[in-house]
Amino acid sequence: MSKPEPTSVENIVGSADLIVSKSDAEGNITYVNPIFIKISGYSQGKLIEEPHSMLRHPDMPKVIFKYLWDNLKEGRDVVAYVKNLCKNGSFYWVLATVRVAKNPDGSFRNYLSTRKCITDSAKKTISSLYADLLAIQQSDGVESSENMLNTFLAEKGVTDCDSFNNLMIEINK
Repeated sequence: MSKPEPTSVENIVGSADLIVSKSDAEGNITYVNPIFIKISGYSQGKLIEEPHSMLRHPDMPKVIFKYLWDNLKEGRDVVAYVKNLCKNGSFYWVLATVRVAKNPDGSFRNYLSTRKCITDSAKKTISSLYADLLAIQQSDGVESSENMLNTFLAEKGVTDCDSFNNLMIEINK
């Protein structure tokens, strides 16, 4: 499936909107709620069994998804800001909480992602950070972008995934 050409039109995720999806171990979508369908512009049939990355906006630095997947694969839940691309080329910002769901026997069941609106202040802070990370990625590669992210996190006192998640939540206040 080819991605739409991004536009400068933002779809606002409202304070009452909660976007929910589930995915398998590879990140392929297995469930979406009606809000997800409405905001993304895709039908349920076009979303199911597709990778979540189909919604990835080109403004998103790869290092954010590397951080997310590195932690999820270690069984840690992650809270992160995501700019997604809609079917019509517009975009929307969300604060995503991705949880590892397990079966009663402790085996992996799926990833459950809930996404909510972000504040204008958070959008400004994260947009700037992501633009810097993306610029470094494009000029010097993902590893340099990761070094920049690690420096930013260290300056904020982030030492592990829990403190990362707390910082993301704090930025959204």
